Amino acid sequence: MRVLDPKNSTLTPGADPSGSRRLVRDAPIQITVGDMDRLRAVVERHAGGVQDAAAEMLEAELDRAQVVPENDAPREVVGMHARVLYEDVDTGERREVVLVYPEEADVRRSWISVLAPIGTALLGLSTGQPISWPVPGGRTRTIRVVSVVYPPDAAGDRLLSGDVPAQR
Repeated sequence: MRVLDPKNSTLTPGADPSGSRRLVRDAPIQITVGDMDRLRAVVERHAGGVQDAAAEMLEAELDRAQVVPENDAPREVVGMHARVLYEDVDTGERREVVLVYPEEADVRRSWISVLAPIGTALLGLSTGQPISWPVPGGRTRTIRVVSVVYPPDAAGDRLLSGDVPAQR
């Protein structure tokens, strides 16, 4: 289980008797109605398959999410199709990505799947918020959202199902 460290508001590894890699954050994340419906379908599609562990981690996030109408989603919160600038707290390295559904992922364009460890970690974070998250190789990485550069609802730019993020 991942438990919140109250000293620095990041997640730290902890033991889970079931052996499951689950996440517990202090505050619930916010996800729009449309994103929730599509993300639940992603979990169903990938549960029991090659990406079962990733689907399980995403499901844990969805289970604790507050579902909000599209128009009420805070602009500083990372949602699907948001362009996000984040920083590796340990190295200071910054990276800009677009959080997308698995079928839209394209590493060359920095379109990161919500099933990727960093994608699931970013979902629902607010500007300035850090999180420690397991990454491949058994390591833990601490990232912090610097800015949500391309909020999904800004100026009516919300993408429709099947659309891909516009390059800017």
